[in-house]
Amino acid sequence: MTQTMLPRWDVSGLYPGLDSPAFEADFETAMQAIEHLTARFDVLGIKERWVGLLSDADVATCEEAIVALGDLYERVRLLRAYIYSFVSTNSRDQLAQGRFSMLQQRLVPLDLLSVRFTAWIGGTDLKALVPRSTVAADHEYMLQRAQISATHLMTPAEEALAAELEPSAGGAWGHLQADMSSQLIVPFTFNGKTEELPMSVVRNIALEPDSARRRAAFEAELAAWRRAEVPIAAALNGIKGEVGVLARRRGWQSPLEQALFENAIDQTTLDAMLTAARESFPDFRRYFRAKARMLGHEQLAWPDLFAPIGQKSGREWSYEQACGFVMAQFGQFAPQMAALAGRVFDEGWVDAEPRAGKAGGAFCMSVRGAESRILMNYTDSIGSVMTLAHELGHAYHNMCLAVQPPLQRSSPMTLAETASIFCETIVRKAAMAVADEQERLVILEAALQNAGQVVVDITSRFLFEQTVFSGRQQRALSADELCAAMLQAQRETYGDGLADDTLHPYMWAVKSHYYSSSRSFYNYPYMFGLLFGLGLYAISIREPEGFVERYDALLASTGQADAATLAARVGIDIRTPDFWRASLDMIREDIAAFEAL
Repeated sequence: MTQTMLPRWDVSGLYPGLDSPAFEADFETAMQAIEHLTARFDVLGIKERWVGLLSDADVATCEEAIVALGDLYERVRLLRAYIYSFVSTNSRDQLAQGRFSMLQQRLVPLDLLSVRFTAWIGGTDLKALVPRSTVAADHEYMLQRAQISATHLMTPAEEALAAELEPSAGGAWGHLQADMSSQLIVPFTFNGKTEELPMSVVRNIALEPDSARRRAAFEAELAAWRRAEVPIAAALNGIKGEVGVLARRRGWQSPLEQALFENAIDQTTLDAMLTAARESFPDFRRYFRAKARMLGHEQLAWPDLFAPIGQKSGREWSYEQACGFVMAQFGQFAPQMAALAGRVFDEGWVDAEPRAGKAGGAFCMSVRGAESRILMNYTDSIGSVMTLAHELGHAYHNMCLAVQPPLQRSSPMTLAETASIFCETIVRKAAMAVADEQERLVILEAALQNAGQVVVDITSRFLFEQTVFSGRQQRALSADELCAAMLQAQRETYGDGLADDTLHPYMWAVKSHYYSSSRSFYNYPYMFGLLFGLGLYAISIREPEGFVERYDALLASTGQADAATLAARVGIDIRTPDFWRASLDMIREDIAAFEAL
């Protein structure tokens, strides 16, 4: 199957184009609505911390603000998603880049409205408010978190300045990394022939069977990152410096404390999960050594992490076959899940073709209502089939959340990975059940590749980010220092599972997750999602009666309670290592099966 046959997503049903009158009209209407609500907040007195007795007028003010903010965020979600559908698939699209920059600038007043509401609600007596307002009762958890956030606000003038600077500060640095990585052209030489390839294509060579070609691509990749290291290091320093300063000025003990709050978990939960993860590292190293033996090496090298093993399966995982298989397995779990997948494929929600200027990796973004768009860079490997199932899980989660008011749809990253891991596990287990021995080996290896990334590599990224935040408090870190910190983190996690002289010092430049000023420590939530999703899958097998209903209810409520509360509803205690160990035991079983095969 050639890449030209892979689909590009269809966004024509959203607007005819970025320069169309319909888009322009909705854009300006949304911006005018922000101006109108700003003036309305002035009239209502939503400026600083609310003080005084709770009157009927105060109740009405709170309800009006919640509904109006929700409506605005819903409008903006569509506009942002539509613009980003062009930016993420072609970073050279100047019209889209201009629209995206304009949107960032024009949304600063909306950020300020959110800050004003948070500060105002911080002084409200929620115990008195909630019984008197259905709207407040429906948003109780959001209001509780707003009150906590209110204690971490700077002065109104400082918050306004931070919001106005964001598009030119962290937002601009993140944009720089995204543009550079998506536009990076890599000279790749193999067998005497040199090609100019996009970075996403070069990185995909890691999935090919030819060992020499993989190693050549790895060396070409490192050389390309080395040439781009100065501006990307500046971007990382800029973002981490900004985040550190703002966290301190807002009264957080550290960026990690702020990230834990934003991800709706506590330090006890994180420590319990990381403790269980570290205990599993020797098991993952057994897997790495077993894979090395299958590839004919004593020790696994970084370019071989994603190498295919064994003979190629007789099954060709074309994109069409992947779609049919995934949809069939979803149907075995729940008809509504299969129906959602069918809609995704029929209505062209997936952009699967790797190409120059397109973002690497994969993601799913909510567009409007129950509608999403999925970006991935498809290859004919079982790994891409799992990625497709994973992103469809996000789309299913978005569909379940669509029944909630807009301000209740914001799920923390820890819980946002729940449905994606669950759906991925459904497809993997089904593929294993019908596979012959060789196919089972390939599927197991793909699952262990992913688990190794999410448990071992994610821990290395977490350790790296801790080091960067610590060092950035004193000064900017050079590219050499960032590389050294990354290598040290990889040594602490991969250990002797990987050859020390083949580690990847530039993973800090590769991973876009580091380059978000609004999301620090955008790493451990993936481990949480994997292990929490595996735990849920185990429950679905052990207690199938009524599970689909409980599962859908859980997904629909991920914006209405913290992770520990929601986990307790399905009988899970996430604050002790035992739950995490049980989920990791499922991975250990896969490692043992892999070794046996």
